[in-house]
Amino acid sequence: MPAGRSPSIEWPTVDVAICCYGLLLVVVEPLAGLSAPAAIVATALPVGLHSSLQHEVIHGHPFRSRFRSVALVFPAVGLFIPYERFRDTHLQHHHDPTLTDPYEDPESNYLDPDVRGRLSRPLQILPRINNSLLGRMVLGPAISQFVFMRDDLRRMRAGDLVIMRTWLLHAAGVTPVVYWVTTFGSMPLPAHVLAAYAGLSFLKVRTFLEHRAHERPRGRTVVVDDRGPLALLFLNNNFHLVHHVHPGVAWFRLPAMFDRNRERYLGRNEGHVYRNCLEYICQAPSCPQGSGSASPVAED
Repeated sequence: MPAGRSPSIEWPTVDVAICCYGLLLVVVEPLAGLSAPAAIVATALPVGLHSSLQHEVIHGHPFRSRFRSVALVFPAVGLFIPYERFRDTHLQHHHDPTLTDPYEDPESNYLDPDVRGRLSRPLQILPRINNSLLGRMVLGPAISQFVFMRDDLRRMRAGDLVIMRTWLLHAAGVTPVVYWVTTFGSMPLPAHVLAAYAGLSFLKVRTFLEHRAHERPRGRTVVVDDRGPLALLFLNNNFHLVHHVHPGVAWFRLPAMFDRNRERYLGRNEGHVYRNCLEYICQAPSCPQGSGSASPVAED
């Protein structure tokens, strides 16, 4: 293989995709007949993992063929977010000079204080709730989905055909999932919808502290030096600074890249690092991404 050329197939990512779909088909079905709550949790984990796989595909993995990569994650097991909208907003998020800007970064959790001041008194409570880890997990997915769909509906009403096409493609990805659940599955469709919501809740754990307010863009992104189960669920996106510096590097290479250049990365983000996911979670109630002059409301 020529130097610097990636392999034609990144098998670790393909293996994760096989495990993801296998969990949904092999583990969830027996559990659904025994315990609905256990089945919901068991479904939420691969739903969250599927979102992490979509993130890998956005950055050009695991095949050189974009069509084959997108086909790998085409079934919309997470139900809520169209892949192409996720792709477009996430790539915009990777423009680091505007990272966390509430107007320029579509994944920012910050809200302009003037905008918040114009909200009704009841709605002003939501940013406070969403500014805690528990609130972000319980209400965060609903708040994000509302803001996301509201903005897309406005654009579609204005005649944005690209957004319309994206949602039609999403419907095509949701249809086989709903057909499978309602025709062959043991879990009721409402339970699967709840599991998809819970999958987004798990992802909120990772996104809650991964960025912060900082004068310099390079200081806004965290590293969580964890190699455990949550890191696998997130496909090492907890090494978030490394990913932002090298967005085209596959997930399974990020920990080694951090180890080789630890001091350089931590010098770049001024030591914004957690030793593991437990430390990260314990810090979360008092140190959310939205601390500072603006309040976090929604992320895509």
